[in-house]
Amino acid sequence: MLRTPSFASWKALLTTALLWLPMAASADDRAMHDALQAARDQRWHAIDQAAIEHHVLAGYVDYHRLKARLPAASPERVLHFIDAHADSPLAGWMRGQAISAYGEAGRYGDLLAVADGVPGSTERQCHYYTALLGSAPAKAAQGGRELWHEGRSQPDACDPLFDTLRARGDIGSLEIWERMMLAWRNGETGLAKYLGRMLGPDWGDGKAAMGRLQADYSAITTIPTCIGPGCQGSGALFEAAMHGFTRADTEAALEAWRKISPHLSIDTAHRHSIEHDLVFYSLVRDIRQNRAWVDDAIPRLADDDLLVLRTRVALADRDWHSVIGWIDRMTAEQRDKARWQYWLGRAHEQLGDDATARSAYSRAATERDFYGFAAADRLGQPYALDMAPTQVDPAVRQRVADWPAVRRTEALLRIDEPGLANSEWFAAAARASTEEARALADYAQRRGWHARLVQTTIAAKLWDSLPWRFPEAYRADFMRWGERTGVDPYLLMGIARRESAYNPEALSPAGARGLMQLMPGTAATVSRKLGLSDPGPYGVLDPALNIRLGSAYIDEMLDRYRGNRLAATAAYNAGPHRVDRWLRDAPQAFDLFVESIPFRETRHYVQAVMTYRVIFESLARGGDTRGVALLTPAERQGQYDGSLLARN
Repeated sequence: MLRTPSFASWKALLTTALLWLPMAASADDRAMHDALQAARDQRWHAIDQAAIEHHVLAGYVDYHRLKARLPAASPERVLHFIDAHADSPLAGWMRGQAISAYGEAGRYGDLLAVADGVPGSTERQCHYYTALLGSAPAKAAQGGRELWHEGRSQPDACDPLFDTLRARGDIGSLEIWERMMLAWRNGETGLAKYLGRMLGPDWGDGKAAMGRLQADYSAITTIPTCIGPGCQGSGALFEAAMHGFTRADTEAALEAWRKISPHLSIDTAHRHSIEHDLVFYSLVRDIRQNRAWVDDAIPRLADDDLLVLRTRVALADRDWHSVIGWIDRMTAEQRDKARWQYWLGRAHEQLGDDATARSAYSRAATERDFYGFAAADRLGQPYALDMAPTQVDPAVRQRVADWPAVRRTEALLRIDEPGLANSEWFAAAARASTEEARALADYAQRRGWHARLVQTTIAAKLWDSLPWRFPEAYRADFMRWGERTGVDPYLLMGIARRESAYNPEALSPAGARGLMQLMPGTAATVSRKLGLSDPGPYGVLDPALNIRLGSAYIDEMLDRYRGNRLAATAAYNAGPHRVDRWLRDAPQAFDLFVESIPFRETRHYVQAVMTYRVIFESLARGGDTRGVALLTPAERQGQYDGSLLARN
């Protein structure tokens, strides 16, 4: 029996690797490794400064040293560091640390000296706008009100800003009321009560109305339509109440809205929000009684998301005239996507207008995605890959290893700092010119950095550089286990590429692990069926084992759905029991099945995996898509209903 490493053995291996590291690295690298660890712990006496002074990573130790001196360090010293490391993530990190430290210390002049615009995090934005209260009060008030208008508690750093703006009258009772309504809408009852205590007696009727609505949403037809001084609080109250009412009972909520809407004087934004919710939940819950009102409201709201949802409902109803009508109402940017041009083609084809259908299919088939490939199949033509060349100027290729960011990345990898190495690399890719980004991608490919290569193409937006976006990573393992299990190896590659972008240590928020993102329970179950030991949370990170277990699991899903890759791929993402239910209620054509998948993530997942497998197979053929098929004849022509289940 093949034994996989236990947690204890993995821990031992990791410890051995760390002990081995200083022996494998140069003396300078060993010194830097030790110095960086000491700097993190502020053990300055343990740092051999002479040994690291000229090391390419010396700035990392300097970063921790300067960070430890904040907020006492002068802004001039901070700016000098930022300028010296402008081509490294260290510059941005130091600016952020200084803003936080100066803000907490109330050194607002120093904060403004190092800031280069509005910071990214909420905590730092609060410090920044507090610093502007004296020199740019209007800008501070505008930024502060935007931070205030949030239905959840904000960081403590915001308190001085909010207190000052309230004292100045820039945040008044109306802003307090509006935030109170947002907190109620978000279920933040503690924050809502806290805000309510700030309001004076002229908001008593509003708080009473809120209390009635919290007990019974249907009371919305009997509460006063004028809330707060000058009726200014009406919009926020009715929006918050209708949001909860619509989620609780959409049909009753619409009936109530139709009664009160003509008598409400609220602004367009609040009215739009209320009606958007009513349309959305009416469509998602398929409330037919609301359909006439929904169809009248959607053109008025002119919202692409709602038009997309309404079109999907029309597809589920096989209402081909409505499909055309709703697509025509989309913005040009949305309507021109391959997805909607494909469905225009399908609708016209169903209605007997073959010429218009072919024209729409032709527009869709120019795109490199699921619907573009499906449209090409309708036309009987090869797929459009639009692949850009990946050759790099030999002179640039020779120089790239000497670029500072590349040297720092390599050094960080040598001292076992892969997270920092990725930060350096991706920052370089994001700020690089197109030629520089291509050189970085080429370098990553030559170094076998599969995950880093894929992320380079994303950071640099090299969308057409397909050999870099879809590298031959772990190809031998995919081919081996594809052959052993009888699973299409290009499908396996597509799943791994979508799941982890080839990061063998990927960990999802739900706990899925490795290249093919296996849950520990799934990995244990599949291992048992294969006669293997439970790999545990660390063993499953081994690429070869992860691919073996993922291949066996998708093989189970293929058996469950009679070899159908669309259903099996959906099950890999969402779970087989959900897919069983979707098939029992599904439309019968493959494209309608994919479009009907209720989970957006799974719907996009299936399309991406099937698109990726076409790309992988085409790349294996030198970029030639002739003979490559998005779907098998059975998948394209079969029935997508309960009959697809191998176990009925």
